Amino acid sequence: MTDLPTWQLLLLGVGIVLLLMWWGPGIKASLKNPNKGTAEDWKGLLLPIGAVIVFVVLLVLLARS
Repeated sequence: MTDLPTWQLLLLGVGIVLLLMWWGPGIKASLKNPNKGTAEDWKGLLLPIGAVIVFVVLLVLLARS
């Protein structure tokens, strides 16, 4: 699977377990009490995504010329 030595795989596994233990309570609380998005929140999300899409389409059209 990987060419990593055993000690590096063990260190990687320990790091992943520690991250899960560190983030676990916050993730559990977020899943229990989710924030409700408002229309203003969705506008703030969709505007940058739309701008990126328009920019990429513009770049593709300019590259074809």
